[in-house]
Amino acid sequence: MAKTLEFPVLLRLIDERSVAFRAAVASAPSLEVQVPTCPEWTLFDLVQHLGERRRFWAATVAAGPAAASPAKSASEGAPAAPREREALLAWLAASTQELLDALRESGPDRGCWTWWGTSQSPQTCGAVARHQLQEIAVHTYDAQVTVGAPQPLPDEAALDGVEEFLSTCCATPSAWPHKPTAFDFHATEGHSWRLTVDGGGARVTRLPAPGTTPATVADEGPEAAGASVRGTASELVLFMYDRIPADSLQIDGDAGLIDLLRAWEPEE
Repeated sequence: MAKTLEFPVLLRLIDERSVAFRAAVASAPSLEVQVPTCPEWTLFDLVQHLGERRRFWAATVAAGPAAASPAKSASEGAPAAPREREALLAWLAASTQELLDALRESGPDRGCWTWWGTSQSPQTCGAVARHQLQEIAVHTYDAQVTVGAPQPLPDEAALDGVEEFLSTCCATPSAWPHKPTAFDFHATEGHSWRLTVDGGGARVTRLPAPGTTPATVADEGPEAAGASVRGTASELVLFMYDRIPADSLQIDGDAGLIDLLRAWEPEE
């Protein structure tokens, strides 16, 4: 069964993916090339977005528990992203360091404002680190695609990323507006998760090794999933973030349910 990554591992992987992101940017022919997976952005736009978000979350983590975002003006007074490549990469490295320093200072259990208050992910600095790893991992893929050298997400990040996406971006108390069902996500590395959707909302559970069915899964929804998606953990995460198409994976059951899930916009 997959386990949530330890806090020091999350910080290490954020740093490693940040280094890989900067390497991709450094090798690009121009900062003005379009990012195929984010077609509205140039590579400069992607770097600017990533750096600004690092500073936003550094300020949010440093502020501690809050009922509303305490960092809306976090970018005020901060240095703007420079246009020259070497200076831009240094600015991005400094932005990442701000985030890592804030997370190390806070530790994983300190409360923190997050936008996912009603999901299964806690409102803690550890959960912020977990989500920030996925953001930098996916955007590193974006940068690598832009320079024609895409690489799969690292196994550690990808395996944690499947559950992180489901628990943060999908889990909700808002009622599923269709017939109750379940979606299973199987990573070829040997880990699986179930997203159960019904009138009580959406919730994710870890599935056991093949051949066993725990009561927690059987009691929470249909015995069989309405649709299941299988691929490497990296492929699953990239599919969830709309970086690769559905036909890149194996989908069994009612594929139309996947479309319903992707189109669903919960009220909370």
